[in-house]
Amino acid sequence: MKRVLIIGAGAAGLLAGIAAARAGAECLLLEKNERPGKKLLITGKGRCNLTNNCDIEGFIANLPGNGRFLYSALKSFDNQALLALLKEAGLETKTERGGRIFPVSDRAQDVVDALTSLCKKAGGRLLTAHPVDKIVTAEGRVLGVQSKGETFKAAAVILAAGGSTYTGTGSDGDGVRLAAALGHTCTPLLPSLVPLESPDEDLWALQGLSLRNVTASLCWGGKVRAKEFGEMLFTHFGLSGPIILRLSRLAAEVLAKGEELEVVIDLKPALSAEKLDLRLQRDFALYSRRQLKAGLKDLLPLSLIPIICDRAYVDSDKVVHQISRKERQRLVSTIKGLGIEISGTRPLAEAIVTRGGISLKEVDPKTMASKVIKGLYLAGEVLDIDGYTGGYNLQGAFSGGWAAGRAAALGLNESE
Repeated sequence: MKRVLIIGAGAAGLLAGIAAARAGAECLLLEKNERPGKKLLITGKGRCNLTNNCDIEGFIANLPGNGRFLYSALKSFDNQALLALLKEAGLETKTERGGRIFPVSDRAQDVVDALTSLCKKAGGRLLTAHPVDKIVTAEGRVLGVQSKGETFKAAAVILAAGGSTYTGTGSDGDGVRLAAALGHTCTPLLPSLVPLESPDEDLWALQGLSLRNVTASLCWGGKVRAKEFGEMLFTHFGLSGPIILRLSRLAAEVLAKGEELEVVIDLKPALSAEKLDLRLQRDFALYSRRQLKAGLKDLLPLSLIPIICDRAYVDSDKVVHQISRKERQRLVSTIKGLGIEISGTRPLAEAIVTRGGISLKEVDPKTMASKVIKGLYLAGEVLDIDGYTGGYNLQGAFSGGWAAGRAAALGLNESE
């Protein structure tokens, strides 16, 4: 029996192992960490948001970084196939807000245990603490890999070593380096789903403040380029929270080009400027003899009021009935458009997902086979694919891993 060797026992690697072993191949997984699925263990804040209940088009829409490439893989092994596989291992799941799917136990470890058990039950063998130093090839074909001074022979190798984020989990860019050493083209690695940094000293007073139901717009060149609605958070370094993370993918690209970038926050997107002005007039009538900072307390978080007043050039200590129409209109404009300068993203190592990786032009989307090296397959975050939070990235890794594992096993008869 010819061997399929898998580099990495994360989401893509474990699914590749299950698929390859079930397709009849001798399957060996080499994992650099002391245990498998280390990055899986921290997903969903330790609960593991393993997939989403949307359809294939929904996944592709939420994988803005080349998600269309995974169409065949998602069609062959979708979220329902994943849930059926996990149920086979005794793992029950539940669906929460936004279609996010978690294990009923709320324990990511249970997901890792289930996948590891399925892989071993199918005949896969796992060696931990085995970092791969080199993929061995000759005449354009895979022969095996070198790990800890030993050569492991294989007729097919699946590279599923992860991206370059959360380096403590082992995702430190090894996969991209191994592929590049074989001649694969790799697009630049950038952080995605990552907080944004700002030099704005006003934010120091706001750290820890969470805002809900606001709109954040990403602006450069004098234009709004992207917009997200939902929840965000002020931090000691800048901005974070779900809508900021969604904008960060584009922000990282723009910052890498040296563009000046700004996030503009609409604190009251449900109100037009006209309706907000009427709301202010009602509040001001109620608090006409109070200072402005008191007159805004029903509308804005207390820590935000001084900043809004300062940006609108209105004295927060001024008595409300002394506020002019022009001052009130400046307050409306500032509440509807609070600009925050963005100077950078947090480091790549802190990002949830890596943007960039092995060029998809050099990979067969149906089989995940390399077009550069025969017998090499690629899956997971090593590829130039990335998406939003909500279970989309993990499902992409699971589906791609399954496609690679099955194709590698079925392709063994074609290898010499």
